[in-house]
Amino acid sequence: MTGPSGNGPAGIGPPVAGPPVAGPPVAGPLGGHGFTVPVLRLGDILLVTLQGELHDGMAEQLQQDITERISHTRVTGVVIDISGVDIVDSFLGRVLAEIAAGAGLLAARTVLAGMRPAVAITLVELGLTLPGLRTALDVERAMEMLTAGEHQDGGSP
Repeated sequence: MTGPSGNGPAGIGPPVAGPPVAGPPVAGPLGGHGFTVPVLRLGDILLVTLQGELHDGMAEQLQQDITERISHTRVTGVVIDISGVDIVDSFLGRVLAEIAAGAGLLAARTVLAGMRPAVAITLVELGLTLPGLRTALDVERAMEMLTAGEHQDGGSP
């Protein structure tokens, strides 16, 4: 006689599977409150992909996490892909500039990739210049800038 699962005698056999247990994250997601920001290490570059709305607390945590990650992994560049972000307010703009400043102090350059035209217009209207933060149209160009050592802002590191 077999048990309800058909795998062997009643009460014997493999245990009923519960929810899957995930191992350590390969990409190294950052963030909290049920929200993760995927971070991939590609050689000497961290790729941070922002999707949707990033609340203030999560933005501050992301800033701290990226700085720690740069320090521990000794990467030389950070690409922040914001192609999935619809709105960048003054707070998030300031956090992005602070991430770039912190990365610069740790000898890593930061490139902001994938900015939508509406986001660019909003940043200009808010008067945010994002000092120390280079921009690229997409992730591919941002990676090229960092690997080739190019500086979009005229040569300052």
